[in-house]
Order: sequence, then C-alpha cells, then structure tokens
Amino acid sequence: MAGQPRRSAQSRDSEPAGDGGPAEAAAYLAAATSDLGRIARRHGLDTLGFLLDMAQMEAEDIARRSGRRNPV
Repeated sequence: MAGQPRRSAQSRDSEPAGDGGPAEAAAYLAAATSDLGRIARRHGLDTLGFLLDMAQMEAEDIARRSGRRNPV
C-alpha cells in the first residue's frame, strides 16, 4: 500500500524470537474476529458479521491444529 514502508521477504517471513508464531497469532485473531463479528451484527451488518464468523472459525481451526487448544 501507498505510504507504508516496504518490507523484504525475509523480514516478512521470519518471526521475532518469542512472539508465539502462527498458532498464537491464529488464537489472537479468533478472539478479535469474534469481537468484530459481534459489533457488525449489533449494527445490522449481517454479511460482514457472517464473513467475520467464517474468519473466526478458520482461525480457531488453525490454532487447534497448531496445538493451541484454548484460543484467547
């Protein structure tokens, strides 16, 4: 995107030490999309709520398959 610094493929693909990696990211995203879906439905944005529910289910599945049993 315009206005954002470019990152090299190496910095984008490598995770900083101790950040939890993909499983932790998926667990965090599951919680965040749950909250966002609730907000969308509260305001009558049903299609957006549905898409966020699908994203939540995908994130929970990834977290579960990666060994994170209880998403945050």
